[in-house]
Amino acid sequence: QAQFSQHQDNPFTINLVTFGYKSGIPMDSDLVIDVRFLTNPFYDPVMRTMTGADQPVIDYVLDSPITKSFTRRFLNLLKFLIPHYIKEGKTNLNVAIGCTGGQHRSVVLGDYIGHKLKKLGYNVLVRHRDIAKYKAEE
Repeated sequence: QAQFSQHQDNPFTINLVTFGYKSGIPMDSDLVIDVRFLTNPFYDPVMRTMTGADQPVIDYVLDSPITKSFTRRFLNLLKFLIPHYIKEGKTNLNVAIGCTGGQHRSVVLGDYIGHKLKKLGYNVLVRHRDIAKYKAEE
């Protein structure tokens, strides 16, 4: 896979955007992944005001057996799809990962998946669209 991302004629970029369904799905998404099936750290009073960039939230989300199984399967899907997008002449893939507010679960998974794809040699940009949007509602 890494050879595709480094090819001069096709500087393929994977854009990972995390979001909250409260604010709607990003319009330019090629793939939309709903992670609301994962246990929500928002309901833990200690983590409610944190985000997916904070270590307690990261540990809470990534230590779940369901998350581990999901991320393994999702990465395998992406590793399958990306070369086919490149073969079709696409220059980017926009992947949207959403949870309820876009503050906890999607942020953790966006960063984690982004890190794993970068390790495979892909050009990856991660943006957390709604990370701070609902913090004032605590």
